[in-house]
Amino acid sequence: MTGMTSSARPLLNRRLAEFGTTIFAEMSALAVRTGAINLGQGFPDTDGPEQVREAAVRALRAGHGNQYPPGPGIPELRTAIAAHQQRRYGMEFDPDREVLVTAGATEAIAASLLALVEPGDEVIAFEPYYDSYAASIALAGGTRVPVTLRPTTDGDASFRLDLDELRDAITPRTRLLLINTPHNPTGTVLSRAELTAIAELAVERDLLVVTDEVYEHLTYGDAEHIPLATLPGMRERTVTIGSAGKTFSFTGWKVGWVTSTPELVTAVRSAKQFLTYVSAGPFQYAVAEALALPDTYFSDFRATMTAKRELLATGLEDAGFTVFRPQGTYFITTDIRPLGFEDGFEFCRALPERCGVVAVPNAVFYDDRAAGAPFVRFAFCKQDEVLSEAAARLAKVRTQ
Repeated sequence: MTGMTSSARPLLNRRLAEFGTTIFAEMSALAVRTGAINLGQGFPDTDGPEQVREAAVRALRAGHGNQYPPGPGIPELRTAIAAHQQRRYGMEFDPDREVLVTAGATEAIAASLLALVEPGDEVIAFEPYYDSYAASIALAGGTRVPVTLRPTTDGDASFRLDLDELRDAITPRTRLLLINTPHNPTGTVLSRAELTAIAELAVERDLLVVTDEVYEHLTYGDAEHIPLATLPGMRERTVTIGSAGKTFSFTGWKVGWVTSTPELVTAVRSAKQFLTYVSAGPFQYAVAEALALPDTYFSDFRATMTAKRELLATGLEDAGFTVFRPQGTYFITTDIRPLGFEDGFEFCRALPERCGVVAVPNAVFYDDRAAGAPFVRFAFCKQDEVLSEAAARLAKVRTQ
C-alpha cells in the first residue's frame, strides 16, 4: 500500500538504534510547557560582544560569505585561528594546511571519528561524556570504551580521572582517545600531571587523540587549560577541536575548527566535506574578528562567569544539594541524595512542576546509568537575575 513500509526491518540504522531524542530537546520542551527556568541546555540567554555581532552584519551586507565559502573555511578565519593558538599556547599551525573550519565542534567531533576510526576499533572516552560522542563513535562503527571520572570529596568535591583505570582500558584494538577538557558535564579540568600521563600512554601505545577543548577560555581559580598537543610527542598525533560558540556566546552560529598536522586535517576534511561541506559563511568573518579581541575580553568573560558560578553554586548549596564546584565550563554537577532523592531522571522530570526549574540528569552521559543516577547538571550561563530567581525557587525543593 502507498505510504506503508515493511515491518520486517527497523527504519532506523542499527548503529543509531540506542539513540532517541536528546535529553536537551526533552527538557527544553518541558521548560516551555511549564514556563520553568531552563538551566538544562547550555546556551546563554544574552548575546556576545556587540562588535562581533556587527561584524557579522557587515559581512552580510558586503556579500561576504553569502555564497559557498571555501571548503576549509575562509582564509581570514583560518589565519585568526592559527594566530589564536600561537598567541595563547605558543603552537604554530599553517593556516592553509593545518586548520579546518567546521559547523561547530559537534561536526568536528563527528568528522574526526568518521575519518580516523575503522569498524571494530575501540575509542576510549571519559564518562560521563557529551552525548554526541557515543553517537559519533557508533556512526563510525567503533566500539566505545568508557573510563569513568569518579566523584571525590578529598578536599574540594570534584570528579577525577583514575590513570590506572585508563591504562587498563587500552587494548590492542584501541585506536583513539577522545579527551574533553575542560570537561562537560563535570567541570573537571585535567591537570598538567594528568595530561602528561595521558600523553605518555598515547605515545607508548601509538594512539591517536582527539581533544574537545571548546571550554578552553572558561576555567576558574587556579585551574589552567593546557592543550594536549603542546606536550612532548603529541603534536603529530592530536586533533584539537575548538569552537566560537561557548567563548563568544553565539552558540547558534555553529562555527568550530580543527587544528592538527596536514595529514590529520586532510583526513578529517575528507569526512567533513560530505557532512555540511561548508557553513556559516558570514559568521566566519565575525569569528575571525572575535578571536583577535584583546586579552581583557577573555579575562573579563572569565570573571563574569566565575561570579555566575558562585551565585548558582551558593544557591544550590543553600537548597541542600551537594555541589561539585566546576574548575571549568559553565555547568555545575550536583548530588541529589542529600535531598532524599536517588534517581536523576525522576528528579529532573518532576523539578519543573515542583520548583519551576529545569535541569539535566547526568545519567544520560553515562553508559553505566547507575553510576550517574544521583547526579544532576545545572547551567549557569544565564543572567544574574535569572540565576537568583532559580536559586530562590530551588530553595523550596525539600518542601514541595
